Amino acid sequence: ARIIEVLSEPYLIQERTISISASIGIAVAEGPGFDADLLLKQADLALYQAKGQGRGVCCVFTAAMDEDLRARLALEMDLRKAIEEQQFELSYQPIFDLKSSKLCGFEALLRWHHPERGLVGPAEFVPLAEETRLIVELGEWVIRQACMDAVRLPGDLRIAVNLSPVQLIFGDAVATVRDILAETGLDPARLELEITETALLANDNRNLGTLRSLKELGVRIVLDDFGTGYSSLSHLLSFPFDKIKIDKSFVMASSEDTGARDILRTIASLGRTLKISITAEGVETIEQGEFLRDIACHELQGFYFAKPLNEL
Repeated sequence: ARIIEVLSEPYLIQERTISISASIGIAVAEGPGFDADLLLKQADLALYQAKGQGRGVCCVFTAAMDEDLRARLALEMDLRKAIEEQQFELSYQPIFDLKSSKLCGFEALLRWHHPERGLVGPAEFVPLAEETRLIVELGEWVIRQACMDAVRLPGDLRIAVNLSPVQLIFGDAVATVRDILAETGLDPARLELEITETALLANDNRNLGTLRSLKELGVRIVLDDFGTGYSSLSHLLSFPFDKIKIDKSFVMASSEDTGARDILRTIASLGRTLKISITAEGVETIEQGEFLRDIACHELQGFYFAKPLNEL
């Protein structure tokens, strides 16, 4: 508790006041033969428990957490095996252009078909893949497979792929994308790389440099889940994004919430002012689609138009 208190005191750095918070996970070895790696994983699990309680607190690992730890370790082992055996596949969510009322591209969605667990959702395994940095290898496979599928599509239909902050920090994203484009022959302008604001918050300057290098390759850079992160407007000024994707939570709420509709109008107006394309995701009803058309969003995607396709 004293460590958290001291770390949480404001710092004065170059005449700026910086405040941080700290969470602590604790594990205690139960005997001389206790495995050090397991001890660290237990402390890590306790840390997640502390963060789940609101951050700025400490938490000690207990036996009650052991089941969760075993499940996490088992999932990690399965994930490593899945990457080796290529148990993954991509589904594709169609994206439609409102002005022409035509299909303009797809978003690649990662799916894991576990031989025993069945279909494992991205929300369950992607955070673990990021924690273990397995997302770097897995993400490379996703980009390559998406580009291989996209190059067979007619015309100039685009393909959008999510890019993890971990790929930007620990992988060589620029070399990876450059090599894949060369291998597949896909026009760079048809590839969209979607990042969240989290990617800009983590290692800001380096990640911005990486994004600029990716943009120089000719690919389009998209800011995903807009409105749910921090300092959204400053991010729009720090990098010339090609597109903003409005988080589906606003679209879903717009059916009944006037505040959500006002936010959507503001974002659409912001896109027009900055000359940035606006895509709304999670459209499920005709009312949502008509409202987004009225406020001049450029592109829409969601179950109302089409469910994800198993193949292109």
